[in-house]
Amino acid sequence: MSTDAPAAQRIRATGKRKNAVARVTLVPGGTGQITCNGRPIEQFFGRPVLVTQAKAPLATTGTEGAFDVVALLHGGGVSGQAGALRHGIARALTVADENLRPDLKREGFLTRDARIKERKKAGLKGARKRPQFSKR
Repeated sequence: MSTDAPAAQRIRATGKRKNAVARVTLVPGGTGQITCNGRPIEQFFGRPVLVTQAKAPLATTGTEGAFDVVALLHGGGVSGQAGALRHGIARALTVADENLRPDLKREGFLTRDARIKERKKAGLKGARKRPQFSKR
């Protein structure tokens, strides 16, 4: 984590999607560098679509170069982690500046995607599939 800004100026937020959790720290006055689990975002996600998705709140609000983003991600898959990072960045931006909230809300970045895998039930083959019925 970069130590150039005092801890009081750092803005922290948590983003979630499915089973993925992102602990996001925004450091004001940065160069726009985004690190995920100690690696650059492009190297961490690999796919440009996921990088674009994760950076979307910064692009929408026009704050791309204003903050350094340090994120700790765990759980879920890469797509879920990208969504969790997007949610965390959006929530941190609203803490940093409440005036950005309407733009982020309109784009749907502040809504948590709560779809998670449904548990398997007793007597069923999965969460909902039933065994085949035999009359005789």
